[in-house]
Amino acid sequence: MQTPVDPTTTQAWTRLQQLHDGLVPDLRGAFAADPERASRLSFTAADLYVDLSKNLIDDDILNALVQLADETGVAAHRDAMFSGEHINVTEDRAVLHTALRRPKGDVLEVDGVNVVEQVHEVLDSMYAFAERVRSGEWVGVTGKKISTIVNIGIGGSDLGPVMVYEALKPYVTPGIEARFVSNIDPTDVAEKTRGVDPETVLFIVASKTFTTLETLTNARMARDWLLNELTESGAIDGSDEQRADAVAKHFVAVSTALDRVEAFGIDPANAFGFWNWVGGRYSVDSAVGLPLILTLGPDNFADFLGGFHALDQHFVSTEPAKNVPLLMGLLNIWYVNFVKAKSHAVLPYAQYLHRFAAYLQQLTMESNGKGVRLDGSPVTTETGEVFWGEPGTNGQHAFYQLIHQGTQLIPADFIAVANPTHALKDGDVDVHELFLANFFAQTKALAFGKTAEEVRAEGTPEAIVSARVFQGNRPTTSIMAPALTPSVVGQLIALYEHITFVQGSIWGIDSFDQWGVELGKQLALQIAPAVAGDTAALDAQDPSTKNLVSYYLQNRS
Repeated sequence: MQTPVDPTTTQAWTRLQQLHDGLVPDLRGAFAADPERASRLSFTAADLYVDLSKNLIDDDILNALVQLADETGVAAHRDAMFSGEHINVTEDRAVLHTALRRPKGDVLEVDGVNVVEQVHEVLDSMYAFAERVRSGEWVGVTGKKISTIVNIGIGGSDLGPVMVYEALKPYVTPGIEARFVSNIDPTDVAEKTRGVDPETVLFIVASKTFTTLETLTNARMARDWLLNELTESGAIDGSDEQRADAVAKHFVAVSTALDRVEAFGIDPANAFGFWNWVGGRYSVDSAVGLPLILTLGPDNFADFLGGFHALDQHFVSTEPAKNVPLLMGLLNIWYVNFVKAKSHAVLPYAQYLHRFAAYLQQLTMESNGKGVRLDGSPVTTETGEVFWGEPGTNGQHAFYQLIHQGTQLIPADFIAVANPTHALKDGDVDVHELFLANFFAQTKALAFGKTAEEVRAEGTPEAIVSARVFQGNRPTTSIMAPALTPSVVGQLIALYEHITFVQGSIWGIDSFDQWGVELGKQLALQIAPAVAGDTAALDAQDPSTKNLVSYYLQNRS
């Protein structure tokens, strides 16, 4: 692997540091001096309209950021990713989640194989399976139609599907629903199977290797629940043959480990695979999306994939000065490395996107929470930021105080759609208009604030004037779309995938491995015998762990 460019050695980095040192944020003044600022700094990417004008930038800063992307080779790294080069260097893998949404008939050969053809073979098999389930051709062990899908996965095999399912609930076909199990806490399985009819449920076990501890533990508990419920109700007689038939008709897999799938009791013909060039957090548009195909239908899932592809095309073909993922990634570099922001808020003014911030937490922090560069050398800059957020207007009544008047600068992305799914009124008031008035007002308040003079002019007692001053100059990006369609949800995900890529490219890190999640897993397996009462394993632990496990053992009833 060629040593990545150290961004701190570039001319652009030096220029950006100079610009930051001389920066006196004044968004009021910037808009007053440049009536065209809003239109100049607003861009379109597929169906997304993105306003960057309320960020703490000017033309010099923006030009230097674009120069930084050029000097660190972002475009070349992007093209290497799209062409299938092994840019995941620690695992020697290609990074081709973008191939998952390329149209049928495209050709992309990687290691001698047309991966697009492989992708559509799996898609076609999933679409055919979904039609069997949705039409009632596929039935449970007692002949009843499937009405509940329970997806068992964790990480990318859970966060993506559940986020998209929640985002696109209005598109779910009546008569079928999805539930999602991820946490190894047995409460999760218990709650997600509560009220479910075992005769009409289909479990999806999503684990590429079929070895993920949490997923396989939950799958076994779900299998036990299913067989116990069917036996107790008399639906099956409890014989090995009928138990095996029940598992085969109520469980399918998203996995490539067909031997393990078969050993579990799932027919390998009902296992849908994906490839090692698909990272878990980039996999919602792969076979991991099976619960979405089952509940939304193949046509809506195809539109979802089309949204991804539209943003991909924008990212690879749009000039840097108008390239939305590039510019937003560069803005994050500006805030993390120069302004020294530590976190980033994502605030969707769309209740259906209530899991979007949680989804982005894995995408961004698992990707860019790295301390070494591609060549194994230490990073030379801060990397990553904490992503967090909740839907508006709930967040306004919770944490916006910190964003408006706190001592930490927190860049924030506001997301909204022009057309609501539910056009409701409160008397004569269009509630969506009231909702979006808050969306517009918050970014205005954060940008322009409220001066002491303006506070005094309202008749505020002098003793509390300072408490009611808003400094403003709090940066925001506004993202709008016509409506929250399957295509738009795909576009939003792809947008943040590419933002994350841009940041990782500039920092010179591998955004596609995740070794940081492994150590805790390994230690958990070592500690498990101690938790189960093995005194030798307990004695082998460090004093703190030993004390904590001992407390548990003494208090477990």
